[in-house]
Amino acid sequence: MSAVEQGGRRSVTLTSTGIVYLVLVFVVVLAAILTATQGRNFFSTGNLTTILTGTGVLGFIAVGQTLVILAGSLDLSVPYVTSLSSLVAGGIMAGQSSNVLAGVVAALAVCAVIGLVNGLVVTLLDVHGFIATLGMGLIISGYLATNYKGSHGEAPRSFRLIGATRIGPVPISVLIMLGCAVLVILMLRRTRLGMHLYAVGGNREVARMSGVRTTTPVVAAHLLSSVLAGMAGLLLLSRLSVGSPTIGSQGGYDLMSIAAVVLGGTLLAGGKGNVLGTLGGVAIFAVLDNLMSVMSLNAFLKDAVRGLVIVAAVAVYARRDTHRRLARFERPSVTDRVLEEAR
Repeated sequence: MSAVEQGGRRSVTLTSTGIVYLVLVFVVVLAAILTATQGRNFFSTGNLTTILTGTGVLGFIAVGQTLVILAGSLDLSVPYVTSLSSLVAGGIMAGQSSNVLAGVVAALAVCAVIGLVNGLVVTLLDVHGFIATLGMGLIISGYLATNYKGSHGEAPRSFRLIGATRIGPVPISVLIMLGCAVLVILMLRRTRLGMHLYAVGGNREVARMSGVRTTTPVVAAHLLSSVLAGMAGLLLLSRLSVGSPTIGSQGGYDLMSIAAVVLGGTLLAGGKGNVLGTLGGVAIFAVLDNLMSVMSLNAFLKDAVRGLVIVAAVAVYARRDTHRRLARFERPSVTDRVLEEAR
């Protein structure tokens, strides 16, 4: 096969992100058909709002989880950070609009400190992110169980509007989440920190030998992950009007965020993936959850469907990577090499 033909093939080859959004389109069409069989309109304003609302909290956490996984780590503390953020902010706000800024700043500052500690433990003590963040999650969980027996604090009406206001079917909170996602995408694509993050996740030792400070990207990824989990906690506070010590763990946001990242095409080993794919993964889960609620499936079947989707996605990505690795060993002809150099 000539290089021209190979170039033509590459031009139409779908990326992992492209596959995710094709799957999203398929899931939306399937959901619309099955929802219609139940006598409901999938594209009604109310239903679209419900689906988009479902992407808000998980979207914040999954974007942060993407950064951590790209760096070759994991963050299992996010659900507890989310709960703690809602409690800290709700307690400081205490139903007073004048305390909103102080509550938001305090909550995010606490989350940033937690992320900083996670990053330093992973890098300086050389503890894998799975263990380091699991330990941090258990510490926070113990603190929450000891000091909070139920809901705490109160969000004032001005803050609750964030969770209740929408533009058409799109909640303001989702637009804020997408804004944060765009900033993270720009950071990954346009800054040295983003390039170093990919390099460290791809091969930490090679990155170090290339002059990259491997500590900084990993610490920054964990710090941003915790801050974005804190944003999710603030969003939950605006919706529920009170902080809760169990709101994060009940949502299972640690495993669901990892699942969304993997579904979006990011390698668990790190070094490959993007936030755009993660957002597609979050949207797929939101549509599936909405469809399964309409179909009145029980909890077991819902988890089974999520599991099948994740396994299928990983299998497809693994097969594509295998074909690409095999293609690298093909020896191009002299004509192919000349044409390649001519490009």
